[in-house]
Amino acid sequence: MTCWAGALVLAGALLAGAAWAQDIPEPDGYRTSEYRAPTPATLRGARVVTTAEAETLWKAKDAIFVDVMPHAPRPANLPAGTIWRERPRLNIPGSIWLPDTGYGDLAAPTMDYFRRGLEAATAGDPARTVVFYCLRDCWMSWNAARRAMGSGYTSVVWYPEGTDGWQSAGLPVEEAKPLELSAPQN
Repeated sequence: MTCWAGALVLAGALLAGAAWAQDIPEPDGYRTSEYRAPTPATLRGARVVTTAEAETLWKAKDAIFVDVMPHAPRPANLPAGTIWRERPRLNIPGSIWLPDTGYGDLAAPTMDYFRRGLEAATAGDPARTVVFYCLRDCWMSWNAARRAMGSGYTSVVWYPEGTDGWQSAGLPVEEAKPLELSAPQN
């Protein structure tokens, strides 16, 4: 096979893969397993953006960017003296990181953290544009965007390419830390 023919085969395979991904239907609820899998091309009620569109929003500072990638905590049972290094999370500069809020089922404290994090980031304005992301082929950002709409946010944007697409475009990233919130007031 010539290089030209090989390139055509590869291009065909990529187009077929893209067409297949667009045929993934939106579930009626949240995705609760196999989070790293092809996602639908749509999210009813939300605007879906490409990397170029996400970059435009980011440069204009027209939106709050929310990373929902999970965060692995330090294992509780490490023997004394064990050196443990947290794996750094790189996200879109200026984002807030609300880890673990993209799972399909959230415990009450995690749901509270999600709601309070969004409220703090948007200064309580549910009409503020909020862009949700994690990685390419990651249902967690889809779930979180859907969850935000269910929580009353009206300008929800889903960026399905996440930091994978962002970095592939040569755009900057920065090391992130999870958003820390004070204990809720009762």
